[in-house]
Amino acid sequence: MQDQSPKSPTRRSATEGAGRLGIARGADRKARIAVLVPCYNEERTIAKVIAEFRGALPDALVYVYDNASTDATSAAARGAGAIVVHEPRRGKGNVVRRMFADIDADIYVLVDGDDTYDAAAAPELVRRLISERLDMVNGARVSDKAGAYRFGHRTGNWLFSTIIAKAFGQTFTDVLSGYRVLSHRFVKSFPAMSGGFEIETEMTVHALDLGLPVGEHPTAYDERPVGSTSKLNTYRDGLRILWTILVLMKEERPLPVFGALFVLLAAASLGLAAPVLVDYWQTGLVPRLPTAVLASGMMVLAFLSLACGLILDTVTRGRRELKRMLYLSMPALGEDPPEDEPRP
Repeated sequence: MQDQSPKSPTRRSATEGAGRLGIARGADRKARIAVLVPCYNEERTIAKVIAEFRGALPDALVYVYDNASTDATSAAARGAGAIVVHEPRRGKGNVVRRMFADIDADIYVLVDGDDTYDAAAAPELVRRLISERLDMVNGARVSDKAGAYRFGHRTGNWLFSTIIAKAFGQTFTDVLSGYRVLSHRFVKSFPAMSGGFEIETEMTVHALDLGLPVGEHPTAYDERPVGSTSKLNTYRDGLRILWTILVLMKEERPLPVFGALFVLLAAASLGLAAPVLVDYWQTGLVPRLPTAVLASGMMVLAFLSLACGLILDTVTRGRRELKRMLYLSMPALGEDPPEDEPRP
């Protein structure tokens, strides 16, 4: 799935590669590309981000969704030529959900507005999405600068990637990357339920759970400019992301989750019941009645957990089939929509 480069990529001029990007959709029309930039207090960097992506993808429309900023982010974005929309509900997930609902395009480039991602890599990510007929290309962050990618973030990313790999059998090396290229099919079939920074995790799990064609491409990652501060709290948002992963595991993989709970409860019940059964076989009496009741109750809970897992697994399968059918109802990249489908 991944083509990892042995060397760390370096940031290049945003115009490099833009002239080589030939993206056609159908015989008479180029694919519509939308660059989506969710922002909160990025006055210092947003104009540069817009300029770089307009240089890298000259045919794309750049949309900046201002997430209730208290600085001049909107004015700076509008002055740089972006289409600016205000989203009052705080949280990156809320902004992404609004973007995906509002904007119609063939290809979506989702990127943060903090000027840490390499705009010059966008043409290659888009080209890979098209040439390999993928639904998502994840821009895996690669940096040699210690300040660009903090140790806590690296550790959390490795932990979350490992958990997702164990639960869904496939993963990316950077599940928390905010730099992604997405197909129309993916965007319009993605439910987007998260409200905060856990939205990237939800996108990853959605793609892996449905078995969508995805890829990963290493991209340079730079330090934030002086005066620009990260909105991600390592511990608070890390716990929210971990909780989101656990909830998604419960919802998308209920049988393994409730099956593991069944095994734990059954093992504990048998451990408690063993000495009670030995006494009963030897004496015909049950001297430790509370222990016997507790063991029986735990065994009942164990089988209830197993029953819940089996029922929820059937429900999840039906939900997965519905999501798959919705995904398949969307036109694939390179296909024109049905004649009766309106065009904006």
